[in-house]
Amino acid sequence: MDFQAVLLYVLGVLVIVIGLAVSIALHEIGHLIPAKLFGVKVTQYMIGFGKTLFSFRRGETEYGLKAIPLGGYVAMIGMYPPTAPGGTARNATTGVFNQLVQDARDTSAATIGEEEDGRTFYRLSVWKRVVIMLGGPFMNLVLGILFYAVVIMGFGLPMASTTIGTVSECVLPSTSDRQTCESADPEAPGLAAGILPGDRIVSIDGEQIDSWTQATALIRESPGDPLTVVVERGGSEVTLEATPLLTERYSTDADGNVITDADGEPVTTEVGVLGIGSQEQLVPQPATEVLPAVGNNITAVAGIILNLPQRLIDVANAAFGPGDRDPDGPVSVVGVGRLAGEIASLDTIPVASRISSMLGILASLNIALLVFNLVPLVPLDGGHVVIALWEGVKRGFAKLFRRKDPGPVDAAKLMPVTFAVVLILGAMSALLIYADIVKPISVL
Repeated sequence: MDFQAVLLYVLGVLVIVIGLAVSIALHEIGHLIPAKLFGVKVTQYMIGFGKTLFSFRRGETEYGLKAIPLGGYVAMIGMYPPTAPGGTARNATTGVFNQLVQDARDTSAATIGEEEDGRTFYRLSVWKRVVIMLGGPFMNLVLGILFYAVVIMGFGLPMASTTIGTVSECVLPSTSDRQTCESADPEAPGLAAGILPGDRIVSIDGEQIDSWTQATALIRESPGDPLTVVVERGGSEVTLEATPLLTERYSTDADGNVITDADGEPVTTEVGVLGIGSQEQLVPQPATEVLPAVGNNITAVAGIILNLPQRLIDVANAAFGPGDRDPDGPVSVVGVGRLAGEIASLDTIPVASRISSMLGILASLNIALLVFNLVPLVPLDGGHVVIALWEGVKRGFAKLFRRKDPGPVDAAKLMPVTFAVVLILGAMSALLIYADIVKPISVL
């Protein structure tokens, strides 16, 4: 890797680190703004964990940056109700780890002034607490949509063009056990015809070619038949003759997925091929494609979370064994940064494609933050939403049956669950970071 490639690699990592820090900062602003609007006293707004690097105070809130920029929190007074009538609420935060380092209730209660009990989080109505806790994930959703909009509408999605990207030396059937050519293999018809990477197909047998799908359909239907192929090369049109070779290819459906038979084996069909591949290009898409892309990403992340135990087992087997990592499996921040660095340093793809890929990573990171924070477990945002909704249900039933108001749910009783969740998240992060170091997922 030359000096320029190293600089681009570092730049790619920095883009992701800064982008992630900004995403976390805006996530916490999503908590901060509604909390202040609803009158809750916010004592701290911090990005990162660990030692405070710098901070400043505006009014009653301290704003700052900490040494480890892998999270953030907004500290609100009275997130937990008192344990007994007349007691004082304790202080807590929206951060994953900061809730675990709170003092005992009596110590935390001292943070609430004599006339500040009315500004505590737990005294808010259910819907206001839900709005505050969903404010963070909502910001990630907005960022995800914005990033996807820039990628899809501004840069475009990679699609096959009519420009030749690759020309194979030979043609191997899809069922072949090897991927490299040998001397006994027949020469690929495209190579024999003189087709070169960079050529743009103009017409085949007199039919004007407007898409790669149109070109491959003509080639597949013409095994053994000589085809007149006109390509544009260096601004001039060149006429070539190529005869597609009959070979086996996997059958695919309309979405490009391989079709399988009743036994789960891939179905093959004999078609004509030239041994040429398309050069992908970014094609801007309409705004109607943005939300479906976001929805697909949300579904994919939710699928990973739902199958997380098995996914982590697979990661462990790969990290500590000879197996390979699943390229679609979970990765840590280290893995994401590494992928970003590799993409930024690639000189085989256009700069626009690299920028688009980096923005796509940031979009996916924000969708991952959105879905992950909605998991209904404390100390995640979804856990606090469930607590507020459960309180609303209990009070609703009490009112319906004219019973005594049960009061706020004592969320502090869930601290053992919080400890367990944090320990699991810590172990998971350590495993993924280790795997991303010893057996990383690579785009190269």
